[in-house]
Amino acid sequence: MTTPSRILLLGLLAAPLAALFSAPALAQQEGAERLAERLSVNGQSMPVQSVREAPMEGLFEVRLETGERFYSDAEGEHFLVGDLYRNGDQGLVNLTEKGRNTERAARLEQVPESERVIFRGPESRAQVLVFTDTTCPYCQQLHEEVPRLNELGIEVHYLAFPRSGMNAQGARTMQQVWCADNPAEAMSAAKRGDSLSASADCDNPVESQYHLGLELGVQGTPAIVLPDGRLVPGYVPAERLAAMLGLEE
Repeated sequence: MTTPSRILLLGLLAAPLAALFSAPALAQQEGAERLAERLSVNGQSMPVQSVREAPMEGLFEVRLETGERFYSDAEGEHFLVGDLYRNGDQGLVNLTEKGRNTERAARLEQVPESERVIFRGPESRAQVLVFTDTTCPYCQQLHEEVPRLNELGIEVHYLAFPRSGMNAQGARTMQQVWCADNPAEAMSAAKRGDSLSASADCDNPVESQYHLGLELGVQGTPAIVLPDGRLVPGYVPAERLAAMLGLEE
């Protein structure tokens, strides 16, 4: 075949080949959009926030506005509820949890410092966010470790999570903390069991942070969130937490 003929043939093939290679990505996007529109249970549309192709072929990951997620086939006829794992050279990797961590870190990054109660030392090497309740014994125990955490260069950023709900006394106490002239001092006083004199009626983020915690998977307090979005439930001693953050003295 002469060179001009080969060039002509390649030119004729270029467009179909480009369309062939782009078609799967376009089909996947269209499939996700169609699935988001048709997802329903018992005739009721589901509150879908997003749909995207899952790492496993033939599945889509569905995230609801409530923060829940599951997997579905392209037709929305079969659902798989649970975590998806990849089995590879590094062993079993929880892909679902990795996705949760990434989204959790992104959501918490949007919470301004003005809505956090912050304890930081002279040097900052890392920070953790802690969903807390002033009435929680393990939260009080963790708070006793805050000076040591600060010595290790770990900032502690508190968010509110009244574990008994917004109608409980704990919620009102935390509203008083956030309404105080010095929220850090008020947080320490509340965790010592002292009564607070501040009003609970100011514009404060306690309720919104409580709902944010529920959305991000917080089920109890303290709930420590590491910089990469990993959620660590319960009390963790300072030295162990520093090790989890990769910090050494």
